[in-house]
Amino acid sequence: MKTLVGIFALALLLITTAIAAYATQNSTTSDRTLENLQTAFNGESNAHTRYLAFAVKADQEGYGGVASLFRAAARAEEIHAANHLAEIKKLGGPAQAKIDSPVVKSTRENLEAAVRGETYERDIMYPDFYKQARAVGNNDAFRTFNYARNAEAEHAKLFMEAFNNLENMRGKNTYYVCTVCGFTTRNLDFAKCHTCFSAKEKFVAVS
Repeated sequence: MKTLVGIFALALLLITTAIAAYATQNSTTSDRTLENLQTAFNGESNAHTRYLAFAVKADQEGYGGVASLFRAAARAEEIHAANHLAEIKKLGGPAQAKIDSPVVKSTRENLEAAVRGETYERDIMYPDFYKQARAVGNNDAFRTFNYARNAEAEHAKLFMEAFNNLENMRGKNTYYVCTVCGFTTRNLDFAKCHTCFSAKEKFVAVS
């Protein structure tokens, strides 16, 4: 009888320890998801400010098409920041963006900086963030990270094209930005957004 009681007590202790360990791990991974959201919110908020400053410089240098692209990208980053903010609030965390004064150089240099930033987010930051969110089962965080990553991939492509054809970017262009996920395109030749599948009526024109 004593042996049976001892076995039961040991089993209860192991179960309690396992539950405590799981709770600690779950808390840690949730904290990390929140930290990732806060990092992304800060980054997108700064990108919005930076791209608006880059647009002003592009207009000053006579690259109206590049200015249009920077304004469209700024609108997309604003949407990403809002999406991240919504998820931060769900997790009960604070959302504070430390907006740095943007470093504005020539339009060519600004495009180079934009390509570097978007490529980093496309290839490193957002894939790490959404893999971690998926691992802990936070589908909402995964979604906002994935939305942003897909838009940044398109931004990197558009910025590189502008860099390679800078002298052909003198006239203003019109870009279309999905107000749900921030996907940015030059042509609305589709019925639904490539990323979030929202109707194309959800897109706004930016020029």
